[in-house]
Amino acid sequence: MGVNTNISNRKDTPLRPAPYDTLLDEETWAFIDKSISFYPETATSLDHQGQRQVYDALCRAFDAGRPSGVSVRDYSIPGPVTPIPVREYRPGSGVPAATVLYLHGGGFILGGLESHDSICAEISDRTGFEVVAVDYRLAPEHLHPAQFDDALAAFRFIANGRDRPVILSGDSAGGNLAAAVSWATRGEKPVPAGQLLIYPALGADTSKGSFVDHANAPMLTTADMLYYDELRSGGSSPTGDPRFTPLAATDFTGMPPTVIFTAECDPLASDGPDYCRRMMDAGGRAACFEEKGLVHGYLRARHSVTRARDSFARMIAGFKALGAGEWPY
Repeated sequence: MGVNTNISNRKDTPLRPAPYDTLLDEETWAFIDKSISFYPETATSLDHQGQRQVYDALCRAFDAGRPSGVSVRDYSIPGPVTPIPVREYRPGSGVPAATVLYLHGGGFILGGLESHDSICAEISDRTGFEVVAVDYRLAPEHLHPAQFDDALAAFRFIANGRDRPVILSGDSAGGNLAAAVSWATRGEKPVPAGQLLIYPALGADTSKGSFVDHANAPMLTTADMLYYDELRSGGSSPTGDPRFTPLAATDFTGMPPTVIFTAECDPLASDGPDYCRRMMDAGGRAACFEEKGLVHGYLRARHSVTRARDSFARMIAGFKALGAGEWPY
C-alpha cells in the first residue's frame, strides 16, 4: 500500500519513535528512509493520481530486474466488464508443475503489472512455477466489488485453462483479494490448490490489536487503511461482506491450505493470526508467520534487508509446498 511519511528519515530525531527505534535494524531503517524520500512534503495532500505517480517511481527504484531465462508474455483475458490485462511469467527450463495467480498490493488504488514485475519474475524463477499477474481495475474509478470481480474472473479463467494446481497469492490489498476469491470458490471445480498471503488486509477490528499497537508504524498506518477502504467503497465500507473483508465470512469450511506472512511492525499484523485461527477452527490447514522487525511493504526490501531476504526464501518454500500438495507446517 502507501508509505507513512510521518516517520522522519533522520536517525537523531525523536520522530523515530519507540518501539521502532529498537524493533527495526539499520537495514530496515535504510529501506524506510529510501522509501520516504520519494514522497514530497505535500504527500498528505496528494490525490490518488498523484499517489500513483509517486508509488510507481518508488517501485521502479526498488525493481531488481527479471532473472535471466524467465520469459514474459502480456495478454488479456475475459473480464466481467472489460478485458483484464495479465502478465505471464515462465521459468527458463522445464514444464511448470503449478501456476501462481498473483494479485498486487497498493491499497486497491495503486500498482499494476509494472509495480510487482520483478517480484513475480523471481517467484517464477525460484519456484519453477508459472506466475500470472493480474492487472485488476483500481479504485476510486472502479468501486467495490470491481477489484474482487476481476480477481475472481481471472482465477476462474486461468484455473480452467491449466491442467495443474493454481495457487492464489498477493500482498496487502492483493492478499485481501486472494482470500476473498478462495472463499468465493469453495465447492467449485477447480478450486485453488492453496493460498499464500503476504501481509494481507483481511478486515480485522481496527479498534484493537495491532491496529492500535502499530497505528503509526512506518510504511503504513491505521489511518491509511481506513482511507483506502473509503476510496474503495466510495465512502461507506460495507459490513458483513467477505468480498470486501474476508474476515467477515461466517463459514470457513472448505478453504484451501493457507500460508500467511505478516510483518511485526504493521497495523495489519493481527489480520493473519485471526484469519488462520478461523480457518483451523473450521478444520482447515493454516500457518501464519510473523516476521520480526519488518514493516509493511518489505517485499521491496528482499535484496537489501537480510530479514526480508530470509522471509522471501520462506515464501518460496511455501509456494513449492502448496504446489506439490505438501503440508510441512
